[in-house]
Amino acid sequence: MKMLRRWWLPLAILLAWQGLCSLEVFPPYKLPSPLAILAGLVDLEARGMPPGQRLHWHLFYSLLRVAIGFTSAALIAVPLGLLLGASSSLRRLISPLIELLRPVPPLAWIPISILWFGIGLPSAGFIIFLGAFFPIVLNTITGVTSVSPVLVEAALTLGASRREVVKKVLLPGALPNIFTGLRIGLGIGWMTLVAAEFTGVKSGYGLGYMIMTARDIQRPEAIMAGMVVIGLTGLLIDGLVRLLQRRLVPWQRSRANDA
Repeated sequence: MKMLRRWWLPLAILLAWQGLCSLEVFPPYKLPSPLAILAGLVDLEARGMPPGQRLHWHLFYSLLRVAIGFTSAALIAVPLGLLLGASSSLRRLISPLIELLRPVPPLAWIPISILWFGIGLPSAGFIIFLGAFFPIVLNTITGVTSVSPVLVEAALTLGASRREVVKKVLLPGALPNIFTGLRIGLGIGWMTLVAAEFTGVKSGYGLGYMIMTARDIQRPEAIMAGMVVIGLTGLLIDGLVRLLQRRLVPWQRSRANDA
């Protein structure tokens, strides 16, 4: 019953959508019905798009590109954010460079990325890296600077070194913001991946590449089936990150329950 209360609106929209399509209010070549999209989804796995290149391999290669780009961004952005958040002088030095590059959309880097890395995994990974990096580093900085100075002074008074302060005070205090940055960065990285795959992929696999192929042969139900896979995969990944957050930041959940 709880799940029904949560999902009643999407279900109602799907039923209304199917009904309008059955009444031919929307022409199928413009807006396929949910049942047609479901059939397209089955066909993408059974026959593939292009034929022989099945859906699960498109999904695998897209996830691989996201994993490489996002992991690289997190491994650099989190330590850098901790460093910049802990040092105001270093933050004043580096922040102008970050604010100069941050407004440039990752998609604007695609031509440069292809020029530097060619068409393939390194190019897509670089675009995803750019999409994920800035939300993670900025949220990490915000998390560190929001930690009460009293806690830092107390730790120093008790004999903690600067390294111990970062590890035992600043990092735990910044974790909620870090996870917020990770979730935002992962979402942006996923979106930029699909756009990067629109330009072409050397392996011939990827959800963006699959959608563009479906567009070229005028298969709208396959296009929307690919969009459904992207949405559901993004929802699943975000759920996994939130689950990890609840495990690593249990005090945040307790605070929310108390409120």
